[in-house]
Amino acid sequence: MKKLKDVKRCPWVDMDKPDYVAYHDDEWGVPVYDDGTLFEFLTLEGAQAGLSWYTVLRKRENYREAFDNFDAIKVAKYSEKKIEKLLQNPGIIRNRLKVRATVNNAQRFLEVQKEFGTFSDYIWTFVNNKPKVNKIKALKDYHATTTESDAMSKDLRRRGFKFVGSTICYAHMQATGMVNDHTLDCYRRREIINGY
Repeated sequence: MKKLKDVKRCPWVDMDKPDYVAYHDDEWGVPVYDDGTLFEFLTLEGAQAGLSWYTVLRKRENYREAFDNFDAIKVAKYSEKKIEKLLQNPGIIRNRLKVRATVNNAQRFLEVQKEFGTFSDYIWTFVNNKPKVNKIKALKDYHATTTESDAMSKDLRRRGFKFVGSTICYAHMQATGMVNDHTLDCYRRREIINGY
């Protein structure tokens, strides 16, 4: 991580929160092709619905522990008893619909893997298998949804996934580097482009 005040970062980064800065500097916008990480982000983005990302980010380690390190094979087999136990866990967002959606989405995730070989091979088709680089200058330039996230959301819902609206899908695309939405003056924009 760069020194906090040394470089220009995206305007949404709260410089008073070192963990938020680290997330921006080390992860956000970096292309992800690992299925386990993709399932983690899909789960966390769904958990975020109606909340701030920072709320979820602070609970991330608790989620990893609660959901078997986002092992989709294990999560897909969770019983009603396990779901009820998760709903008593203060370390995660205890929303029954979101917890059930995670189990459902793990099952759907495995179906996609079976069809496409990997979830990564499927999800990256929505950007033609190459990160889309946007030209963001200020907060007002960020989109909540795009035609690509609309298409992803529609297809995921058709396959039975839950908590995958277009806004959630676009946040997922940003987080996993399917799009590079670092601002033009953010030091990470060029680093990530050069790393492709």
